[in-house]
This record gives sequence, C-alpha cells and structure tokens, in this order.
Amino acid sequence: MKALVIVQTAVGSRKEAASLARRAVEARLAACVQTTPVFSTYRWEGAVTQEEEWRLDLKTTASLADRLVAWLAEAHPYDEPELIVLEVARASAGYAAWAEAETLSE
Repeated sequence: MKALVIVQTAVGSRKEAASLARRAVEARLAACVQTTPVFSTYRWEGAVTQEEEWRLDLKTTASLADRLVAWLAEAHPYDEPELIVLEVARASAGYAAWAEAETLSE
C-alpha cells in the first residue's frame, strides 16, 4: 500500500475550485478532492488582504505529490498559489487502497 498525502491550495471562487477538483480527478492525479469555504488574511504586494476563498484538499499517493503540485502550479489561477503537501499519518486500509486504485499507477 502506498503512502497518502493531502495537497492543499485555495482559489477565489467555488467555480474555480470545482473546475480544478474535477480536472485533477479526471487526470487521475487525485483520488478525491474536498472543497471548503475559508476566510483568508494575508499580505500581498505590501497590503494586508482579507477575502473569502475556497480551500481544496486533494488526496493522492505520496509518489504522485510532485506531479500533482506541478500540475496545480500550471493550472492554478493565482500568480503564486499556496501549494502545501501534508503527509497522512494513517489512513484506513480500505480508503488507502481505493485512493491508490483511483490514481495513476507508478
């Protein structure tokens, strides 16, 4: 069984989130993507900005993490997107096997 990771990013609208999620799953780079509305506060180009965004948690195998991050960097609408890879400490055997089967075989 392969190790799993969650790649996190955020976009400005639900429509952008849905598009990225669908395309990542269709490309078999992610087995599942969950989207959640969030309120972000950050400094950008010298100003503190606050806005609503949609966070995506893209679940994939550790061996596909770099490919997924590279794909997101190209597909993402932001100039400098948040691309964070979180290692999953443990997942149920059934879920991990399903995620592996739904992503590209390495």
